[in-house]
Amino acid sequence: MTRNSLVRAIRYAEANDLVGRNVAELVSPPRGLESRSSRSLTLQQAQALVKAAEGSRLHAYIVLCLLTGCRTEEARALQWDHVDLDGNPDAEPPIPPHLAVWRSVRSHGDVKTQKSRRTLRLPVAVVDALGAHKVKQGEDRLLAGALWHDEGLVFASAVGTPLDPSHVRRAFRKVCEAAEIGTNWSPRELRTTFVSIMSEQGVPVAEIARLVGHSTTATTEAVYRRELRPVISTGAEVMDTIFKIE
Repeated sequence: MTRNSLVRAIRYAEANDLVGRNVAELVSPPRGLESRSSRSLTLQQAQALVKAAEGSRLHAYIVLCLLTGCRTEEARALQWDHVDLDGNPDAEPPIPPHLAVWRSVRSHGDVKTQKSRRTLRLPVAVVDALGAHKVKQGEDRLLAGALWHDEGLVFASAVGTPLDPSHVRRAFRKVCEAAEIGTNWSPRELRTTFVSIMSEQGVPVAEIARLVGHSTTATTEAVYRRELRPVISTGAEVMDTIFKIE
């Protein structure tokens, strides 16, 4: 990234006759370290995680990412204006509770790709978790008083500021530890778990790609290596069945 930035900057200088040649283009950057491959929780581990998260400040965050496949950068940028917990059952056809994934915490503020901008029906467990989270956030606002930063974020700190990803990772590992599934998991693997569960339940690959915002089904098949079986269903209905509220 540093080399690419230098190449672009010096190229601009070349165009304005400020330098004779772009020396940054002559440099070959060292090979980076191999990143750890993403993994997926089993269904039993995912259920244990949701149970262990109850009472945690991260409960709604975990439930949302796990049951809808949202990227972590999309969840951290989500605003209440883009969440409808009631829907409109009297409309024709009825409008279920849903959220609009339109933003992310990326530098440009937009989602990863054009297909990533999507509207998702919310499973019942997500509606309940977000409803309880909204009440708790109202309590945080009262406690913070004048220190509260009203940015309209669904997931924020105790004073309304955006969540730091390192804090999310630490809190997530604590929940994983409480769930007795090990602490070497990261929040982004909630998304891979969502895809794996959808696959195992027979949701068509095209529907999975739409739900997670992949530009093509090839991306879904390449990144998430699970057998995909053609059975008609929807993501919200599957998650309502698996993570049924008692």
